[in-house]
Amino acid sequence: MFLKKSTSIGETGDVRFINGRVSMQSVKLNVHCFETDGVLIDTGSQSLLNEFKPFFAQADVDKAVITHFHEDHTGGAAYLQQAYGLPLFMNEMTIEECKQKADYPLYRRLFWGKRRPFHAEPIGKTFESRSATWDVIETPGHAKDHLAFLNRETGQLFSGDLYVHPRTKVILREESIPVIIDSLEKTLTYDFGELFCCHAGYVKNGRKTLGNKLNYLQELQEKTYSLHKKGYTEKEIHSELFQKKYPITLFSFGEWDSIHIVRSILNG
Repeated sequence: MFLKKSTSIGETGDVRFINGRVSMQSVKLNVHCFETDGVLIDTGSQSLLNEFKPFFAQADVDKAVITHFHEDHTGGAAYLQQAYGLPLFMNEMTIEECKQKADYPLYRRLFWGKRRPFHAEPIGKTFESRSATWDVIETPGHAKDHLAFLNRETGQLFSGDLYVHPRTKVILREESIPVIIDSLEKTLTYDFGELFCCHAGYVKNGRKTLGNKLNYLQELQEKTYSLHKKGYTEKEIHSELFQKKYPITLFSFGEWDSIHIVRSILNG
């Protein structure tokens, strides 16, 4: 198996970004990190580190903030700390975990590399950049420690993996759709416009787009409840709502699967 890699660098207004892509056979994944107002948001993956180093070298930043501990967001953290002495900030919940050697399945190490240990500081409820105050919004569901960051001055929301796709079809085994719904509802109480997603990239009308995702998940939840009340089993509901099979399900040995959507709703 051969891992193909590519990157692109761009700017949208005052936000500079890099998008790294990795593919193997029919599975294609990508991840962004962003630079704005002296802040780096997320650090990419270990597997893309060499491709991201020129972007990091040109970045004019005072700190890095991390949306969550997954390896495609923290893979460059140790390098940035060691090469530049860059302070790292994240949810206190997973700081100790990130000080240890990473432990996750082989297929994820193939795509994203093995995240090296690093030391971060608790981010708190807000933080300051060069010209703005930022809200730190707790948005669990995709990951237990997931955070979104809102620049109060510009109304730009950096949403980590809260958005990703308007119509979610597969999730990780440990994800929870009801918790994601709560996080979307919470985030939509804030005043924001543009959205920067670590996988989808720049989304101009972020509020509308995030609202559309919330509506989709709420409808999906109601359909699941309705079928369950009619006596459908978990597997029958899954077959009714998700008829397409996705390569990542087989490749991940079921860690990514649409049945986890149904299961999390019924258990929620």
